[in-house]
Amino acid sequence: MGSLLVDMRNIHKWFGSVHALRGVNFRVGYAESVGLVGDNGAGKSTLVKILSGVYKPDAGEIYFKGKKVCFSSPREARESGIETIYQEQALADDLSVVRNLFMGRELVKRVGPLKLLDHDRMKREGRKILKELGLKIPSMDQEVRYCSGGERQGIAIARAMYFKADLVILDEPTRGLGIKGVRRVLDFIRELKKNGIATIFVSHNLYHVYPVVDRFVILVRGRVVADVPKEKTSVDELAEIIAERG
Repeated sequence: MGSLLVDMRNIHKWFGSVHALRGVNFRVGYAESVGLVGDNGAGKSTLVKILSGVYKPDAGEIYFKGKKVCFSSPREARESGIETIYQEQALADDLSVVRNLFMGRELVKRVGPLKLLDHDRMKREGRKILKELGLKIPSMDQEVRYCSGGERQGIAIARAMYFKADLVILDEPTRGLGIKGVRRVLDFIRELKKNGIATIFVSHNLYHVYPVVDRFVILVRGRVVADVPKEKTSVDELAEIIAERG
């Protein structure tokens, strides 16, 4: 267990009469990038929502950094080092870039007995981390609604990097993006790995996942049907497994 960041054992989840996850075993090593793939409805999002505290499993055990956990909320998971990035829910459109970067974890300064938001420091720190990711956004005060899809994902990933997440879960991060946006997101994932941060890349698009992960886990109808290192498989082989088992 010591070499594993995430170790999910025999996870089951029901939604009414629907048995969404059927004894799933799933693991992630430190700084490892895992592609969690399968068709829509396979249980991918349900599994990562259990890991990130959105749902509780109906059966099974979860270990994170060697300790047994059962997160009761996404906030609790985040405080433990798990950052989850959803394509549609990652950011607040009506807030600025800097507010999104530090939302819920704003930097403060003391002025006498008072604690005030340290806007200048947040802007400095924000510019620094965005620069490290190669993101060129004109103003930290710009509302996120005016950012491209790739920039939005970059801002969410920058937040995870700044707050030193151990694991970043990306749930369909390339959905709805053009070619340029997809390339940017894949570059961001490579940057996370360089910084020693593990990732789970959830997608049904094998061509997007394949260039940046170390290992594939295939879910079909709530079961793991394959767990294979990238160097021992190909996109065609993975697609064939999904088609045959689905």
